Amino acid sequence: MSSPIELYYWPTPNGWKISIALEEMGLPYTIRLIDIGAGDQFKPEFLKIAPNNRMPAIVDPDGPDGAPVSIFESGAILQYLARKTGRFCGSTERERIAVDQWLMWQMGGLGPMAGQAHHFLKFAKEDVPYGKDRYRTETARLYGVLDNQLEQNEFVAGDFISIADFAIWGWASLWEGQQQTLEDKPHMARWLDVMGARTGVQRGRALFADLRKS
Repeated sequence: MSSPIELYYWPTPNGWKISIALEEMGLPYTIRLIDIGAGDQFKPEFLKIAPNNRMPAIVDPDGPDGAPVSIFESGAILQYLARKTGRFCGSTERERIAVDQWLMWQMGGLGPMAGQAHHFLKFAKEDVPYGKDRYRTETARLYGVLDNQLEQNEFVAGDFISIADFAIWGWASLWEGQQQTLEDKPHMARWLDVMGARTGVQRGRALFADLRKS
């Protein structure tokens, strides 16, 4: 049996990407909690693994050629795990291209915009109407793009579940906190329900969920 992957984690949408992927892929893993509220992400030992002081990160003792490897950036981790297992990355080159497109869409678009929406709408110490309107509106536009894609496909990259779904679901599941609506996005609503009913998604989402309260 493979040695467990070390997951450096805190229960956020970015952390869920990897905990969900590991659960869905059936890979053994152990948790190294990185309390981002307490500043664990700035500790020297963590910066050796994740120099951008962001979680999640992983250390795989059974990396390429059997040597350990550490990886930071959630998108890069997802791609690595998909290659390692040969799962959730598409079975043809065209499918792999679709998966990569939507994974990058999340990394460069939905994640940052929804994250900023959360910041200005829920956590900013000052009321900044421009920031609220800008990120709420852009997040709505992105969810419209997602809904259009899901009108044509069962899952984000096609009629197969992929790491792109794992990447997007965590942020999309928090649509209420981003002051969004699903009334005009029936296909996104359907996909959220399908994803949320999966055992691997539920287990990955539930991991140390109680810590979100702090």
